[in-house]
Amino acid sequence: MKISVLNGPNLNMLGSRESAHYGTGTLAELEDTLRKKYPDVVFTFYQSNHEGELIDTIHQIVKGKKSCDVLLANFGGFTHTSVAIRDALSMLKLPYLEVHLSNIHARETFRHTSLTGGAAKGIIAGFGFMSYELAVDAAQRLHNA
Repeated sequence: MKISVLNGPNLNMLGSRESAHYGTGTLAELEDTLRKKYPDVVFTFYQSNHEGELIDTIHQIVKGKKSCDVLLANFGGFTHTSVAIRDALSMLKLPYLEVHLSNIHARETFRHTSLTGGAAKGIIAGFGFMSYELAVDAAQRLHNA
């Protein structure tokens, strides 16, 4: 099984930002955790602070230039603002699962709305790094269903 994991703005700063919301682990540690826990999954990880680069990556998946069975994504702040990313996600023919380290519904009011989540098969939020693990578990179940 192939899973692409997209991470949006500021997620490259994990481990040095707001540990109460995001924990103390780094993005590299998160990626390493997933590779070790799921050795049978082929992961492709991508992080960008730029909306257009995230959209271009989604387009590459849509066009088949990047191959995966499921897309997991945490679009960070773009989750709440990006109609453009939402439109790109609506072109996907494969499952997309949205992931958040923090519980977006327990935070500031502007974070309660997920524009990108409207295109998702499901949203997992609030469990720190475990949110990604739960998403991989869900992706495997979807893929094997």
